[in-house]
Amino acid sequence: MKKSSMKAVLADITTLDTDAVVNAANHTLLGGGGVDGAIHRVAGPRLLEFCRTLGGCDTGDAKITPGFNLPARHVIHTVGPVWHGGNGQEPVLLASCYRRSLQLVAENGLRSVAFPSISTGVYGYPIDQAVKIAVTTVRQFLVSEKAGIEVTFCCFSQTDLALYEEELARR
Repeated sequence: MKKSSMKAVLADITTLDTDAVVNAANHTLLGGGGVDGAIHRVAGPRLLEFCRTLGGCDTGDAKITPGFNLPARHVIHTVGPVWHGGNGQEPVLLASCYRRSLQLVAENGLRSVAFPSISTGVYGYPIDQAVKIAVTTVRQFLVSEKAGIEVTFCCFSQTDLALYEEELARR
């Protein structure tokens, strides 16, 4: 079995050739702005048709679909929390997004996955806090599950990339 790994890259997630890309989706799974809109545009109309059969998705959960026209073979749709100051369940729900997505990767026998920075766009989650949760949660999953998964954190900006690289360098 291949060893698990984590890295961060500056890229357009819709161009990555991985077993799965994670979509920072909304509850309907029917497309939206940001990463969600980009994934739906590139994957094509069959993704929307497929998502209509799923009945939406709860915050902190994830669902898997084919990748259709994407280089990635699958899309894992997860709904991150909207930031309300951090006094609610935002950290728990954000960690759940990463954990549930990785569970779907493992359950489907996939070996590589790319994550966007979930909830840090229009949902307003502070990037520095989100990066710590993302890296810590993924690291814990990879160690506990011994899954042999290659995880890529796909960053939208050089600033985000620097935060992920700094956090990945810890430990």
